[in-house]
Amino acid sequence: QVQLVESGGDLVQAGGSLRLSCAASGSMQSINAMAWYRQAPGMQRELVAVITSGDRINYEDSVKGRFTISRDNAKNTVYLQMNNLKPEDTAVYYCNVVATVGWRVNSYWGQGTQVTVSS
Repeated sequence: QVQLVESGGDLVQAGGSLRLSCAASGSMQSINAMAWYRQAPGMQRELVAVITSGDRINYEDSVKGRFTISRDNAKNTVYLQMNNLKPEDTAVYYCNVVATVGWRVNSYWGQGTQVTVSS
């Protein structure tokens, strides 16, 4: 199976920065895409940023220009650099990996890491 280990969540003041990391391990033939989602209290989980195996990147509109997603293929790790954080960025951030295992393409989730931005 595939395991995802996230780190980097913290309490930070508005305008500050954080860097989230998510390392994937396990038996994978390939990683198709890696992404970050977030879920604020009482809200639905939303896609924040995604990077594909072909390095195509997309961001949710509210984070464009502030967040940067990147990946280290050698380490099967995805990062989310978050700058100029705002209170509305407060949420649990989840890593998602779409990977080929055997003959199947599966979606895997991390345990979540809390990001809290104080005003």
